[in-house]
Formats: sequence, structure tokens, C-alpha cells
Amino acid sequence: MIHPTAIISAQAQIADDVEIGAYSIIGDQVEIGSGSTIAAHVVINGPTKIGQDCHIFQFCSIGEVPQDKKFHGEDSRLEIGDRNTIREYCSINRGTNDGGGITKIGNDNWVMAYVHIAHDCQLGNQITLANGASLAGHVLVADQVILGGFTLVHQFCSIGTGVFSRMGSAIVQDVPPYVMVGGNVAAAKGINVEGLKRRGLNSDQLRDVRRAYKLLYRSSLKLQQAIEEMRPMAEQSVYIATMVEFLSNASRGIVR
Repeated sequence: MIHPTAIISAQAQIADDVEIGAYSIIGDQVEIGSGSTIAAHVVINGPTKIGQDCHIFQFCSIGEVPQDKKFHGEDSRLEIGDRNTIREYCSINRGTNDGGGITKIGNDNWVMAYVHIAHDCQLGNQITLANGASLAGHVLVADQVILGGFTLVHQFCSIGTGVFSRMGSAIVQDVPPYVMVGGNVAAAKGINVEGLKRRGLNSDQLRDVRRAYKLLYRSSLKLQQAIEEMRPMAEQSVYIATMVEFLSNASRGIVR
């Protein structure tokens, strides 16, 4: 299961059924769970934990030190959950002290070629990052987000659940849940109707989310005023409650 040209640290913990391809290098303090496949020419440095049934394709750099001039070798780590697919030439860095010391990726994510995930990013589950998408440091990405090819996300931004970005978007502020964005600089382009339908929302629930979107983007209300208008609606809709919670904690302002 391990190619004879692969170099595996004696400190690495590799499940018995893990496949490791030719010329891959697995460093100290790396843990790889059962059922995972590491293709040829992959470099994984630790401390890094990779869960079960992950597939990492060739020429990826996983768990390398952060691209942060303030980093001077402090303890930090990368954690990747289960059933993640990471395609060719991706780079995923470990955390820093300023971000809690950890970069973390959840389960069932689809990370396409040439994606960069910087230090201290926190990703949820069932996320798709299309080719060339790049996350700067400290970015938070909630569940079921789709970022189109070559989307760029500024450091410290938060991306709410169910967000969709068009190809080449440059996101420099927080994106509320279920919103579709596009452009450079990215602006709101409506709600992610298709994504919400896939979640099983019916016509009444979609109508409620549209009403909340109109309060944010089609009225003359300031952000805090829009949040207050949405609070009674949130008592009747878990989706609007999710939006209100996100907006109440938005630290960089929201895309407009």
C-alpha cells in the first residue's frame, strides 16, 4: 500500500490500509486515518491530522508552516476531517498563535486544483472550492458554501452557510448566509436559490429568505435596523435566525 520510494517519518501514524504513492514525503507528527489515499509527489508536514477516507492528489503541500512573517516556529497544527477530496497542487498551511494555533477543515469537502487555504482558516462541511480559489488567513467558511474558480477571500472574512460566489469574485467583507456574490470587488447578486432548493426549502421558506434579503439589500435601512426588522421573522424561520445570528457577529461589515 506504500510505494517503496515514499519517505515516511518514524513519528508518523499511518493506518494500515492507507495508500501512499511514489515519492511522497510524510513528515513528523502526521496522522492519517483509515481508508485514505495519498497520491504521488505529495508532501505532508506535521503536526497534521488527516481523517478517514480522504483522497489527496499529486503535488499537494499539506501542513506546511504558515505564510506569516510573525510566525517563528511556534506549535501549531492542521486538522482535516473525513471524506475530503483535495485535488492537484493544493496548499494548506498550519495555524498561528494569533489564530488559536490551528487550521481546521471539516468533512465531505471538495477542494479542486490549485486551491490555497492559509493559516488559521476554519472550514465546515460539504464545501466546494473550485479551481484556483484562495483563502487568506483567518477566514471562516460555513457549511455548504460553493466558491467559484479563482475566488479570492480577504483575511478575517466570514462566509455564511449556503453562500455561492461567481468565478473571479474578490470578497473583502463578510458574506451573509444564502447570498450569491460576484465581481471585483464582490457585491451581492441575490440569494442562492438553487442551493436553497437543494436543501429542501419550500416556496414559503424561500419567500421568507427573499424578504430578509430585501431588507438587507433593497431597503434604505442601515444594517442594524435591518437586523431588528428581521428578528420577529427569525422566530418563525430557522433560516432567517441563521442570518440574524451571522449578521449580529459580522466583524468586517457585509458585502453590498
